[in-house]
Parts: sequence; structure tokens; C-alpha cells
Amino acid sequence: MPFENLPDLVPVLPEIFLALVIMSLLMFGVFQRGGRAETDVNTFRVISWMAVVTLIVTPLLVLSLAGSTLIGFGGLFISDPFSVFCKILVLIGSAGSLVMARNFLEEHDMARFEYPVLVVFATLGMLMMISANDLISLYMGLEMQSLSLYVIAAFRRDDTRSTEAGLKYFVLGAVASGMFLYGASLIYGFAGTTNFTILEQVLQRDTQDEYGQSLGIIFGIVFILSALAFKVSAVPFHMWTPDVYEGAPTPVTALFAIAPKIAALALFMRVMVGPFGDLISEWRQIIIFISVGSMLLGALAAINQRNIKRMMAYSSISHVGFALMGLAVGHDSGIRAILVYLTIYLFMNIGTFACILAMRRGGVMVEAIDELAGLGKTHPLMAAAMTVFMFSMAGIPPLAGFFGKLYIFLSVIQAELYLLAVIGVLTSVVGSFYYLRVIRLMYFEDPDEPLDRPVSREISLIATLAGLVTVLFFLYPDFLVLSAATASSALFLN
Repeated sequence: MPFENLPDLVPVLPEIFLALVIMSLLMFGVFQRGGRAETDVNTFRVISWMAVVTLIVTPLLVLSLAGSTLIGFGGLFISDPFSVFCKILVLIGSAGSLVMARNFLEEHDMARFEYPVLVVFATLGMLMMISANDLISLYMGLEMQSLSLYVIAAFRRDDTRSTEAGLKYFVLGAVASGMFLYGASLIYGFAGTTNFTILEQVLQRDTQDEYGQSLGIIFGIVFILSALAFKVSAVPFHMWTPDVYEGAPTPVTALFAIAPKIAALALFMRVMVGPFGDLISEWRQIIIFISVGSMLLGALAAINQRNIKRMMAYSSISHVGFALMGLAVGHDSGIRAILVYLTIYLFMNIGTFACILAMRRGGVMVEAIDELAGLGKTHPLMAAAMTVFMFSMAGIPPLAGFFGKLYIFLSVIQAELYLLAVIGVLTSVVGSFYYLRVIRLMYFEDPDEPLDRPVSREISLIATLAGLVTVLFFLYPDFLVLSAATASSALFLN
């Protein structure tokens, strides 16, 4: 192939770097495997830290592309300030979940080098999703992420719950993929293209006298919306979330709750605001429906949960509902609010799961909420961190979670979606109950048996950093808000 015919590789440099690292780690792991448990654990440790370093270095490559919009591979791939912002969040979430996972995997005889490789592979898929500028490249990234997550959900092979979680996630994920492909085929059939840029130009034309074409595209959008709603675990496609969160190993649950959620919501924003932005009157009502449904279910269903991972599953469904409120706004302020919300959501969740991973008694993980009773007396620092994250998720000022919801509500009110804002406030109040219940247990109940000490350094460090960001966010919110504004405006300029 002549040099001038080669695709422009600059926009995809971070993804190429990750792909090369994945292949190198795979080869290293295979040739280092010695068949002995001690050798395998050492290989796992080396590859885990190499994967973490990779996920820390990749943001530097991502930031090198900031400030401009680059399109590569014939319009299939785009790098812009919006993708840069979201990729940084995904990489932070993946790196944090890997750091937290190391001790857990070693203590539960799951220290196999394939785990960090699969996490990096899933992260590569997430980055491709965020930068997809075509339904085909979008699907490639989506499946690259999903196939890796199916495997790590069932990574604890000797545990029935983990195997069930992986199988359930795989079966329902396959259904969602089929829905996406059917929706994409409808859009291609009626619009004649799968490229976002061309699709946007097609839909900008006056098609009022071509009712069949518009109706066919709307049907395609509905199927794509359904598939994306599954990926973000929004109602009514949430059914997999509580069981998978509970059954998967806790570090895997932490990953599910953070990085894939952010990537899927970024994909949601790019697809809806980009090629289908002119059809907002058609898809806005669907977004409002799944947003309200997610907030209501997340607020009400979590009340009776006794397993903290199931509670966090319903909490994540509720948070997705709040984020989708910003998408229903359909313009710059709504997208900016979502990006601010997702950044705060990242730190709140990674801190919460760090505390959950520290919950051990006799070397065994405890997941029952009642096990937190008296934590304020036996483990005051852990209880203080958990209190910060629970208050923040409930939206109590001046913690970061309050500002996340504030920006969402302001954008919704600005768009005159008053009923949606009222429902959001009411569900936020109801949802506060199960967050405050955790705090009540920690400080106003007597402990049965204290949890184990000490907490690993990695988990302590992550919980501390996440807690500091959550508590001190109000001192300097401008940097995040301005960065989110730049990223959101880029989405509307493309």
C-alpha cells in the first residue's frame, strides 16, 4: 500500500498504544506461566502493575490530542474535546478498579494474569465507543467492551453466583446487541448511511413529505435507544444489574459501576445529540420516560435491600436516571451538566467500593448492610469515609454530589422541563433514605463483631483521594465546569 493511502493514525494513537500493550502483556503472561501457584501469583502482580501504569500513561496520549477535532479511518473515528474528557474519566475508573482488585484476587485464589489483560481490553473497547463516528465502529467498540466484561463477571469459576452473573449478563447482553444491530440496519436502510456526519446531514434535510423515511429512522432510533439503555442499566432494561452486581466478584462490580457506565453514557450523548440531534422532539419523550423510570425504581427498590452490592446496583440505576435528565434537555447546558455529574459520580463510587472491599471479618468478605453496625466505634476512619460518600450520593451540601445534582436540575429548569425536575427532586429525597440508613447503622447501632484490621494501603489511598475530592470539590469547581463546558460545546460543533 502506498504511504499516502495509509489511514491517519494520529486520532487513534491512545487506542493503538493500548492494543500493543494488551498483546505484549498477553505474550508476557503466557511465557511466564510456570504452572506453580507462586509463579502465577508473581506473574499476576507484575502484569497488574504494568496494566495500571499503562492506564496512567494513556491519558497523556489522550491529552496530547486535546484542543482540536481529528477524524481518522475515513470518518469512522473522531477525537475531539468531548471524547478526551470522557476517555480521561474511563481511564481513571479502570485504573482505580485494577488497583483495588489486586489484594482481593490474591486472597480468593483468583490471581490470574488474564484479569488485568481483560480489564485493559475492555477499556480499549470503551475508548473506541467514545470516539465512534459511525454505527459500525460503535458496534465494534461496544462488543469489544462487552465480551471482556462477560468473562470477568464469571471470573470466579468455583462460585455459582459469579458463574450465574456472567451467564445472565452474556445472554441479556446478546439480546441488547441484536436490538442495536436491528436498529442500525433500519437506519442504514432508510438513510443510506451509517456515518454520523453524513447521517446528520441527511436528517437535516426537509423530509416532511417523506413520512415513511422519517418513520423508519425513528423506529431504528427506538431500537438503538433500547440497546444503549441496557448498557447503562436504565429502566426498563435494568433487570440484569442487581443480580450481576451481587454475583460478580466485588472488584468486578466496582469496575461495572464506574468505567463502562461512563463510557455508555458518553456514547448515549454522542449518538443522540450528534446524528439524531434534529429529531430531539421524537426521542426526548423516550429519554424522559427511561429517566423517570430509573429514578423511581432506583429510589424505591433499594429501600428493602440488605446486600450492599445490590443496594449500589439500584443506586447506579438511580444515578443513570439523573444523568439522563441532562440528555433530555438536548442542548449544551444539559451535556455539560452530565459531564460534571459523571466526574463526581466516578469519585463517589470508586470511594464507596473501596470501603466495601475493606469490609472483612475473619478474612472473609461481608456484604450485608447490617454488618456495618457500629463501624463508627470500631473503625472510625472507614466509617467517616463511608459517611462522606453516602452523604454525597444523597446530595447533601457542600459535598460534591450536591453540585452534581444541582447542575442537572439547573439545566432541566432552564429547558422548562419543570415536571421532570420536580420528579427528580422527590426521588432524590426518597433515595436519601437508604444512604442515611447506612450512616445510622454505623453510628447508632452496637457492633456484633468488629471488622478486620488493617485495610490494605491501596484501598486506603483510593478511599482517601476520593474522599478529598468529594469533600473539597466546592472550593474550586470552576476547573471541572469549564472543562465540561468545552467538551460539551465540541459535541455540538462537530
